[in-house]
Amino acid sequence: MKSPTTKSAIQLLQNLIQTSSFSGEEQETASLIENWLQEKGIEIQREHNNIWAFNKCFDSGKPSILLNSHHDTVRPNSGYTRNPHEAKIEDGKLFGLGSNDAGGCLVSLLSTFAYFYDKENLKYNLVIVASAEEENSGPNSLRSVLDKLPNFEFGIVGEPTEMNLAIAEKGLLVLDGYAKGIAGHAAHENTQNAIYQALEDVDWIRNYEFEKVSEMLGKVKMSVTQIEAGKQHNLVPASCHFVVDVRLNEHYSNRKIFEFISSNTKSEIKARSFNLNSSFISKSHPIVQAGLGLGKQTYGSPTLSDQAVLDFPSLKIGPGVSARSHSADEFIEIREIEEGIEIYKQLLKAIL
Repeated sequence: MKSPTTKSAIQLLQNLIQTSSFSGEEQETASLIENWLQEKGIEIQREHNNIWAFNKCFDSGKPSILLNSHHDTVRPNSGYTRNPHEAKIEDGKLFGLGSNDAGGCLVSLLSTFAYFYDKENLKYNLVIVASAEEENSGPNSLRSVLDKLPNFEFGIVGEPTEMNLAIAEKGLLVLDGYAKGIAGHAAHENTQNAIYQALEDVDWIRNYEFEKVSEMLGKVKMSVTQIEAGKQHNLVPASCHFVVDVRLNEHYSNRKIFEFISSNTKSEIKARSFNLNSSFISKSHPIVQAGLGLGKQTYGSPTLSDQAVLDFPSLKIGPGVSARSHSADEFIEIREIEEGIEIYKQLLKAIL
């Protein structure tokens, strides 16, 4: 028999699934979360589609913990055989877009926050943020409201990890390279072919290996994923554009990687953003130790989350399976939500 807490969480998740919340279009799901919290007597704040709340006994003299997950979704892929917004439960599984990524995590964290909301004499303050625009790293995402929140000692970010402890997460840096040459007829001598200029840099990117290797995340990985040049077969191009996808470990910042690549290539290199940095929290951190004490495993996550915009330690943990994210006929198991709420509570009880 499901507890009232689990029933409330599942009902909220079904309502969220039944309501479209593509990145940048989350107005209605933000209102659902707002109403759910207010019905429990929790005072909320909202900016754009980000909803946040402080525990009732918030004390500015105490350190604070961020609890965060997102309520936006990607658009359903073409492989769906179900209505992505139906939110149907079958054989213990709740189907629907955003059920696994990251609806189950979000409602589990909201339920956990509600449980601790009016508890007195806690060692830490708790701040919950249900964030928008995580999937598209948009301008009105979590990072847009961080300056309105207190300084945090650490954070818990809800993403599907099977309730294991993702203590490191790879960062992302996307670079545009622009090689310059001199246009000319292909029949004539031309020693400044932009494609050849680009290929020198592409070859360096393909073969260079950064020295620092992460125990959890491995090497920094650079991949040239797009290249574009030329308009016709008999014209040597004056320019060549290529794109580099860089996945970073915690030993390097996006800006340092950018500066190093720029200094070792001839092409003009431009970064699309420096916002999505790698993250790491020590195994010795009390919240990680609490998870280890519950028999959970640590690992390094290759997927991005709102951790990327945080400049303080954070642990990624949540119900669900990462491989289900963005998949057709996405689902989360009801038992995973029950387990998520219980383990979140146990983790926080161990340190609060």
